[in-house]
Amino acid sequence: MSFIVIAGNIGAGKSTLTGLLSEKYGWEPFYESVSDNPYLRDFYADMRRWAFHLQVYFLSRRFIEHQKISTSKNTVVQDRSIYEDAEIFARNLHDMGNMDDRDYENYVALFETMTSFLRAPDLLVYLRADVSTLVNQIKARGRDFEQDIDPSYLERLNSLYEDWIERYDKGPLLVVDSIAIDFVHNPEHQEHVLTMIRETLEKEVSASRKP
Repeated sequence: MSFIVIAGNIGAGKSTLTGLLSEKYGWEPFYESVSDNPYLRDFYADMRRWAFHLQVYFLSRRFIEHQKISTSKNTVVQDRSIYEDAEIFARNLHDMGNMDDRDYENYVALFETMTSFLRAPDLLVYLRADVSTLVNQIKARGRDFEQDIDPSYLERLNSLYEDWIERYDKGPLLVVDSIAIDFVHNPEHQEHVLTMIRETLEKEVSASRKP
């Protein structure tokens, strides 16, 4: 089996691409917990009050999910990784003052302990998108608790994503420009992205198996 992660900001198209890859190639999808998340709606209403609770919830859920993926006999595609929780979202909440030093240090220590037991992805696909694209796609999918997200919040997340991607060293990385390549709405772009991901994965897996 192979393990592919789709990474990117809120509204970048991760769930859409995860579904397309699953449908096209029969890969097993693992989606981010949204509809059954007991903290997400409260978090968007009061980030400072619920930041630590939300991040620990995501960390716990994604750790369990990552373990299941590691033992799967199927090729798996995951909508957002456990690494983004710490590198992007918890870091941003701390930088904004919505998570105090004590909670943040506790969270990071827990994250580092958990991830030391996890297998890294065989391929990480990063969906790069500008804020206007993110805002349009957030509005289009219509989750009511996301409609008032401040564009400056998305901009901060984008900056942290770019910093993380520049430092990413856990394995092969493919960057997809979601501004130039509209795989959400354009069937030709869609086919191009799916093929590009499949070929990149096959190339990397083949290279890793050479003696």
